Amino acid sequence: MLSTGLPQGAVPRLERPGPLRDRVYEALLELITTRALQPGQHLVESELAGHLGVSRQPVREALQRLNTEGWVDLRPAQGAFVHEPTEEEADQLLTVRTLLEAEAARLAAANTGSAGITALEELCAEGERAVAADDVDGAVAINARFHAKVMELAGNAVLAELAAQVDRRVRWYYTPVARQRGGQSWIEHRDLIAAIADRDEPRATQVMREHTEHTRKTYHEREK
Repeated sequence: MLSTGLPQGAVPRLERPGPLRDRVYEALLELITTRALQPGQHLVESELAGHLGVSRQPVREALQRLNTEGWVDLRPAQGAFVHEPTEEEADQLLTVRTLLEAEAARLAAANTGSAGITALEELCAEGERAVAADDVDGAVAINARFHAKVMELAGNAVLAELAAQVDRRVRWYYTPVARQRGGQSWIEHRDLIAAIADRDEPRATQVMREHTEHTRKTYHEREK
């Protein structure tokens, strides 16, 4: 087993055309946010380059960028490691997420028509199927799509831009508690859809605030 912990064939080799260093950055960031690369894990340039089918230079550049953004820690004489978030970092991020998502839910209740409700119901059904199949990665991805759809239905571009800045970190913190949240998370999503469909802004705000607070509390109570 390689020290990166990635089995052979798990990561597709990148195509050469295009801005390679940006594509390497995106590939590594996706591996980190999905926790294929675990917090605290040593990142060896040569092994990552081999997995991605590139030279070490774009990997080095990507790791430097990820370090600047707080996803990777570069330690003198030791190398690169996936950042290990502190409880305070997680709490601050998830608190901000609650504020953004609660306002998005309120606006969605004010603005959403039948097509938007149908889209939310379809995503919720997809998420419920993922939970039933114990597909944690699928449930995490669909959860992100569901919340992104609520943000889209809110119709506030500035709010959506702010939410996009924290979206990947939310996925990073949600992944280790996704199985624990399980079906309850999607029950809460159903409650949110009902509030939005009823155009009940206060109720939608409350449901979303409670929903995101449950995730924050579960993260802090998780097994480490």
